[in-house]
Amino acid sequence: MGNMSEIFELGRDALQGIENRLGMSRRDYLQFCATLAVTMGLPKGADAAVAKAIESAKRPSVIWLHFQECTGCSESLLRAEHPTLEKLILDVISLDYHETLMAAAGHQAEAARKDAMKANKGKYVLVVEGAIPVKDNGIYCKIGGTKAIDLVKECAADAAAVIAIGSCASWGGMPSSGGNPTGASSVADVLGKPVVTIPGCPPNPYNFLATVVHFLTFGKLPEVDKLGRPKFAYSRLIHEHCERRAHFDAGRFAMEFGDAGHRQGYCLYKLGCKGPETYANCSTIGFGDAGENNWPVGCGHPCIGCTEQGVGFTKPIHQLAKVINIYPPQQYPRIVEENGKGASFASAAALAALAGAAAGGAAMLARNLGRSHAAEEAAQASAKPAAVDQTGA
Repeated sequence: MGNMSEIFELGRDALQGIENRLGMSRRDYLQFCATLAVTMGLPKGADAAVAKAIESAKRPSVIWLHFQECTGCSESLLRAEHPTLEKLILDVISLDYHETLMAAAGHQAEAARKDAMKANKGKYVLVVEGAIPVKDNGIYCKIGGTKAIDLVKECAADAAAVIAIGSCASWGGMPSSGGNPTGASSVADVLGKPVVTIPGCPPNPYNFLATVVHFLTFGKLPEVDKLGRPKFAYSRLIHEHCERRAHFDAGRFAMEFGDAGHRQGYCLYKLGCKGPETYANCSTIGFGDAGENNWPVGCGHPCIGCTEQGVGFTKPIHQLAKVINIYPPQQYPRIVEENGKGASFASAAALAALAGAAAGGAAMLARNLGRSHAAEEAAQASAKPAAVDQTGA
């Protein structure tokens, strides 16, 4: 994989060139590469490979399509700071077609897309933002006179990689909720093959950036889960790394917005937080370069599960989540208990029974702490019935 000392073999001129291109000091650049490597869960020494790839590899051509969406995914990308947008599209990737950001319009824009596809056949990255309507033969969305369903198939035919960014492109998102009158569908369903999905409404721009840099560095897309999501970003439940998790374990919940518990930062589970059934890294990476607390739960609102199909835009916001790894008991003791008059023999016996149950519950809690995709999949595999021995042995 290499090590960081190899970077300095590029020479001072090359490092100075990096500093001029990206508008970052050499120290910040190396830290940026190390951060991307850690974000992607790469082994020690991978930061050197990332640094070399960004410095020397040819910028991948990116064709970015918009369909049924609010442009929130692109707006999130606009707010990336490390690197800033202009450095990203001019020095890390070659953004050759993007309806919102490109200066060209009309026939000139479509000509630019076709020229980029022809010049980079088999090498460009296709990014799709928004769901694709398929009902009534896809007549509900057209770009330049071409239906979305036909355009995405045309662009995907010669793409080296296809990335669905945002929940709409990943699984239909908000356009597919409720009655879904246009037949809004995911990119994978329309193309009939797996694609890399980066769900979220909007997704964190660094999950997209890290995915592209992984492709740039290793010539392939990162490892994904069964839903096509990069494991480096979507392998653990939000609940497992939430700053309010300690309150959940202690049974301290906000019961209403603005109550004493809410103001003191108690767990938002009782207000409908979907963190216990949502896989994403929102709680650790944050949004808008304002720190890891700059995300919905950190700001005092329950997670709505926007990265999970069947949760976001499907379950009511305040409906209790299905806690995948840990099921809390129905009742917790209050933080401050009132003084009683003493325990009777019957109540003491009942208390002893409860204590035994609590001890068993604590053991189960300890066993379940930290379970993630790998543990969940292993448990499911072990639960499958064994094959029947046909010999009768």
